[in-house]
Amino acid sequence: MTEHPEIKDCVIGIDSSTTATKAIAWTREGKFVAEGRCPIALSNPKPGHFEQDAQDWWLSTKEALREVTGQIDARRVAAVAVSNQRETFCVFGADEKPLLPGSLWLDERATGQQRSFAAKYGAEKIRALSGKPVDVIVPIYRMLWIAENHPDIYARIRHFADVNCFITRNLTGCWATSLASADPMGMVDMKHGCWSHELLDAAGIDAAILPDLYRPGAVIGPLTAQAAEATGLPEGIPVVAGGGDGQCAATGTGTVEPGIAYMNLGTALVAGCYSPEYAHSQAFRTEIAVAGEGYIYETLLKAGTFLIDWMTEQLAQVKKEDQTAFLNALEKEAQQSPIGANGLIVLPYWQGSMTPNWDSDARGVIAGLSGSTQTGDIYRAILEGLALDTALAFDKAREATGRRLNKVVAIGGGSSSDLFLSIMADALNVEVLQSDVREASSLGAGMAAAHGAGWYPTLSEASLAMKGEIVKTVQPNPERVKRYEALRGHYEKLWPLLSDWNAGLRKFTEEQQ
Repeated sequence: MTEHPEIKDCVIGIDSSTTATKAIAWTREGKFVAEGRCPIALSNPKPGHFEQDAQDWWLSTKEALREVTGQIDARRVAAVAVSNQRETFCVFGADEKPLLPGSLWLDERATGQQRSFAAKYGAEKIRALSGKPVDVIVPIYRMLWIAENHPDIYARIRHFADVNCFITRNLTGCWATSLASADPMGMVDMKHGCWSHELLDAAGIDAAILPDLYRPGAVIGPLTAQAAEATGLPEGIPVVAGGGDGQCAATGTGTVEPGIAYMNLGTALVAGCYSPEYAHSQAFRTEIAVAGEGYIYETLLKAGTFLIDWMTEQLAQVKKEDQTAFLNALEKEAQQSPIGANGLIVLPYWQGSMTPNWDSDARGVIAGLSGSTQTGDIYRAILEGLALDTALAFDKAREATGRRLNKVVAIGGGSSSDLFLSIMADALNVEVLQSDVREASSLGAGMAAAHGAGWYPTLSEASLAMKGEIVKTVQPNPERVKRYEALRGHYEKLWPLLSDWNAGLRKFTEEQQ
């Protein structure tokens, strides 16, 4: 009997996020084929400490891939690439076993090391080299924390691995990662695209423990026989360098030219625009772009739709099975609430402020509560707070770069809210486009795999060929734009008024722990 010839007509984008790993097969045109998904547990052993078992990054990847290869003929897969949760890492000993739990991007234990390193080395110098304003999220400071708090363990470190690196190690046998996964670690020379020996020397980190770096879209190596057996994928297919989930999402939405931003209205609110030139500023953090061999200027709020979840689960205490109906009702109530939510302003810093304030002591505020405040007002004020904070960050980024945005492509769970999209368009005074892409990070990794497989000559061409469709366009309303400009004048006063107060409250709280 003659076997059917192999037809390599799909690629797999692996997206290992904070809560789950998804493996999705995509066609040459960027159409969904099949999906596997496996959850990842997260632990919070003490305030400010967020951890995972690094082995779960691989185990969840293996299970997700197994689920995909159980749905399709694995011989169809031309290549795979990884998108990963950023600023998350683990350290390994000579036996290649974790020396400590994996440390997550949510972790805030290294505030002291962040401040002391910036004071010693210079915040401006750190930002110029790494593209990252000084902030507790950056892993270089957690490495300093390990050195100070666990010197015996630190001395035994032989491998430092971000999530992409550890998954790649299990797929190829190589301690290697994408440059677009390494750069959020705060140790990369962004101008030259390599590990920064200047920063490493200042931090006392041995470059020998760091993984090899590959440009997004480059083939790292073939899938090993052991990985093939574990995942069901064909041995020898190319494992291609992907990138961090934010940069992969930008590529997945076709954000590969200046003037267009992607905005992920997810648990965190992340937005970014492409530039061929390197620039750094307090207004944004600079990341290596997955497509275009340029950069992504990125703004970030740690608490995005997390605030809606918080309101639903903690404030209103709505049961899981009732949450969809509750949110639908809230949306209708909030549409009846006027701009300014009947005198309510939400400062959305439930998990600190990143761009543009870089204040890890900042905390959330619901200002203007009264006896007549309705739940719809609170919901609207949350959406407006997220939009106004994003507008503030965008304006400061424009001042720093001279670049103006023409449109924003919205993805993520929040993009399903017509009210949220309308508020965003008016607060930003820019056209907002809703994409039909629901898994942009996986698709972006799939685009990297497609380029690595030879389907497209450049990653930018892969992005433009495989990106999703625009299903809705929301234009800013001139009258509402004026009202949001006036509201922003009140919004902008809150954080400066509370900054010192928040720092004092943090110290008071720490004294009781």
